[in-house]
Amino acid sequence: MTTTERSSDAVTRIRDLSDEAFAAAYGSDRFTASVLKNRLDYVVEHMSTGFMREAFSPIIRDWYDFACTISGPPEQDYPMAVVSNSLMVFLGTMGDAVRNTVAEYGPENLKPGDVLICNDPYRGGRHVNDVAFIRPVFHEGRIVAFVNMCAHQLDMGGTVPGGFSATKRNVFENGLVIPPMLLWSGDEPVRGTFSLIFDNTRWGGMLLPDFKSIFEQLKLGESLVRANIERYGIESFLGTLTYACDSSAERMSDAIAQVPDGDYTGSALIDADGLDDSLEYRVQVLLRKRGNDIEVDLSGTAAQARTVINCGVLDTKTSVGVALTMLLDPSIPFTSGTWRNVDLVTAPGSIVSSLPPDGGIMMFWEASGPVVSAIFDALNPVLGRRGVGGDYGSTNTHNASGLTDDGRFWTSATQCGGEHGPWGATAAGDGDSYTVLFTLNNLDPATETIEHDSPVVLLRKEHAIDTGGAGAFRGGAANLKDTLWLTAAEQYLSPFRTKEPSGVGANGGEAGPNGAMWLFPQSDGAAHRMVPTAPDAYRDSVPVAGVLDPESKWLDPESGSYHFFASEQVWRTAPNTVLRCLTNGGGGWGDPFARDPQAVLRDVRNEYVSIEAAARQYGVVVVGDPQRDPEGLRLDDTATAALRADRKKETN
Repeated sequence: MTTTERSSDAVTRIRDLSDEAFAAAYGSDRFTASVLKNRLDYVVEHMSTGFMREAFSPIIRDWYDFACTISGPPEQDYPMAVVSNSLMVFLGTMGDAVRNTVAEYGPENLKPGDVLICNDPYRGGRHVNDVAFIRPVFHEGRIVAFVNMCAHQLDMGGTVPGGFSATKRNVFENGLVIPPMLLWSGDEPVRGTFSLIFDNTRWGGMLLPDFKSIFEQLKLGESLVRANIERYGIESFLGTLTYACDSSAERMSDAIAQVPDGDYTGSALIDADGLDDSLEYRVQVLLRKRGNDIEVDLSGTAAQARTVINCGVLDTKTSVGVALTMLLDPSIPFTSGTWRNVDLVTAPGSIVSSLPPDGGIMMFWEASGPVVSAIFDALNPVLGRRGVGGDYGSTNTHNASGLTDDGRFWTSATQCGGEHGPWGATAAGDGDSYTVLFTLNNLDPATETIEHDSPVVLLRKEHAIDTGGAGAFRGGAANLKDTLWLTAAEQYLSPFRTKEPSGVGANGGEAGPNGAMWLFPQSDGAAHRMVPTAPDAYRDSVPVAGVLDPESKWLDPESGSYHFFASEQVWRTAPNTVLRCLTNGGGGWGDPFARDPQAVLRDVRNEYVSIEAAARQYGVVVVGDPQRDPEGLRLDDTATAALRADRKKETN
């Protein structure tokens, strides 16, 4: 997958180019190119800020589920040179989405004021709820750029309100597929396209103002791009797009070169699809690294799933870019140049490169995310100290709908499951305990907003003790979330990675433990009681997902039974049911017995680690009561030294 190749001497580094050679390659001097690139960064951030301020949809307003980009003209092969600080799964696919959409529609058919849209996962990645909006920028009668947005629409039709369900079987059940077509023509709305969309969505009143805001942000982006062209000239503008892509390509090339030449294998497991639990889906990667290039071969990966948990090849490409960036150099700018030294091999019709109509795509990040995990699994052993612990693996997505007591329809999507969780640790420190998957970049919806929009009470949202992978630096702790549903509801629950740890360890660190999901039906009298968190509190629960002890229904990864998340395709719950989601833990980094005892003491005081786990996992003896007297906790230095000495003898 090669884009925006630099025509100048490929072996000469950008910084080593003479002033004359730089100007010949990029149409300006270095200072101008840097200033102009930063001004274009401002353009997409200005668009993003405007959209966030005006958005009606909670998945935009509260989740940040959109992205803005600037791509170059057709004669440059549509390089994606500028991206907003937003959703990674959009940023990685938008370069190809713009190219494929415009090329199919025909750039010669576009005129000023047009807005082209497409949401087909096979043309542009992602799923049908994610609509790409593309506006051409003209200069002296020709297209010189495209300003673009991709935004999640809360509902695009299909069999499930909101769309989020792993139980659908094919593209026909997913929702409306829009091929490349105009939504605005010459700044005038195209009635037929609007009618097509709003005749299919359940939430037209919410989508319409967001569409209008997107239109205004695209106009803003176009005007700002044209202002920069007028100020700096068209050659400087086009050269800066090339410069941005070349810069990220060069830095990725340097990062790849740091990995020793060799072949490296890794894998990650998806528990099941939404049909039954008879099939597991393993993502298998073989990395062939030579010099400054790397080939990512996923041809050994499982065939496409029977339900819509697949992803397309463009989503897989995104995950490859995310994994290499996270592991090798997180400061590499994300542009079309990111993949210039990367070759991707996939088998058509696999779970990471599915084909229509039966290889449906909805929960695409649940298939592309394990690509990141598999690459971490392959490279962490060779990276040593530069390794990175894995994240919580699955958004455990929750989607629910129902009727209020007065008969109003409500829906809640991606707010009340295990959508947020921990990252793994690195050589720089402990993993963050509350963020989003490596492939995402979302906000956390406010509790007040969630409870305002749906008949739900958030009872608990906290870090779970003893769930961060042990290490010299500890993995982030799993998140435990309890939600009380006040009315009857139809709930779609989608935790995909509870069989094998997703939070893999790095540099000798331990993996984070797996999570699970449960329902707690409650009588009216117990409706607002908090559900305890001790292992004996689960006996009367209804397990949804996880590897659990058959009697206690608490986690038992060694000898427990797997519970299939779609054993009920729709979990129909009575009023006052509590849903509990426990995410996976983040992976640890380094030898746990090398962790600073003072850091372990702080972890015990803050209830990240229990007194028992401090001794068992870290060889640190803490004395006191963390609940009744947390400030009175102290280290037993003599016992700690003895424990660690015994461990050293065992390892020797």
